Amino acid sequence: MGGEERGNVAYYDALMKRFRRGRLPLADGGGLRRGSQVTVLVDGQSVVAFEGESVAAVLVAQEGLATRMTVNGAPRGIFCGMGVCYDCLVVVDGVPNTRACMTAVQTDMRIDRQSGVSSHS
Repeated sequence: MGGEERGNVAYYDALMKRFRRGRLPLADGGGLRRGSQVTVLVDGQSVVAFEGESVAAVLVAQEGLATRMTVNGAPRGIFCGMGVCYDCLVVVDGVPNTRACMTAVQTDMRIDRQSGVSSHS
């Protein structure tokens, strides 16, 4: 990773291989429970999610932090986590520019990572 540029997709991929992926375990007896298991499609792949999770949580559990790529190929992802910064934009059920951090998963939802600038057609 030494001489690679930070905006480079290969740099991002190498960086993400250092981090463990998946969901955090819930402590026994802590009163926390996951919602019911649902299936969503992420970039065409069937993925397990849980009711109550945001689209951002599902993406982090599956593929790391990037939710989209800019027109220059730089990865963007969850920054503020509360819908203010618009860095986590994805395409949900064909609707571009959807904030992943503010959108709850639903059964059979189609989630695609956004590439470049998207607009309604």
